[in-house]
Amino acid sequence: MIRTTYSDRSFFTVLVAPAVVVTAVLTLYPVLSVWNNSLFNFDYIAGTREFVGLRNYRSILTDGQFLQSVSNTVVFVILAVVFETGLGFALALLYFRPFRGSKTVAMMTMAPMMLSTMVVSAIWRTMFHFDIGLLNYLIENLGLQPVRWLIDPDIALFSVVLVDVWQWTPFAFIILSAALRTVPPEYLEAARIDGSGNMGLLRHIIVPLMATHLLTVAMLRTIDTFRLFSKVYALTGGGPGNATETISYFIYREAFSFFNLGRAGAASVVAFVLIAGVAAVYIPRLLKGDA
Repeated sequence: MIRTTYSDRSFFTVLVAPAVVVTAVLTLYPVLSVWNNSLFNFDYIAGTREFVGLRNYRSILTDGQFLQSVSNTVVFVILAVVFETGLGFALALLYFRPFRGSKTVAMMTMAPMMLSTMVVSAIWRTMFHFDIGLLNYLIENLGLQPVRWLIDPDIALFSVVLVDVWQWTPFAFIILSAALRTVPPEYLEAARIDGSGNMGLLRHIIVPLMATHLLTVAMLRTIDTFRLFSKVYALTGGGPGNATETISYFIYREAFSFFNLGRAGAASVVAFVLIAGVAAVYIPRLLKGDA
């Protein structure tokens, strides 16, 4: 057992302290600044601001567009996280036992993650095109009616989910594939000797041992998808109507299109609280190792 002395701890504290201070400043100052802005209304023409207290919060919390953006974000997060984690786990199981060409196929599987979001969006915007898109071309060859992927309010959000799943499932695959290889082989062999089939191994051995890794992937993808902006901006611009508008896009529109910095600040604080709530659910379970 390695013992650390008081001098060792002091040395480590000195090394870590600057990074902690810088991180705290870079984290706290923007949050406090946004919170302060949310309490004011700004007049850019006159160059003045008026203290309005919680009026901006009441404004956005009774605004149908903001509530719709929250609903869109929640739906997107749930669908994207479930499919990305589930498909990533399925791919990890598929590649667990090597087969001919498995390395090449795995590299191709990971390729979408290497592309920038704007490139991915450009590719899929072309594929979604109503008249010349590849997806509608294949659908019409099957004798079906073409789909209005990005212009139907009932479908547009799910189309954006599809793009995110295509790009970020490889992320879940990489983490879960590495985690799967840490499962002790003797556990699997013992279970097989006891008569467990593949489903038994999956249910009683693999999933329990990988529960923390699955939760980690779900948490990382939840936090990332909650911040969704680029894909919406590139694919739909929040439309049609506000069918794909997320919280991040609502904040962007309020701040940079309408210059309502107070409302944008209030929406940012609400988003921060929601993300903190999500983190409060995930992190204690991860720290305990109890998924």
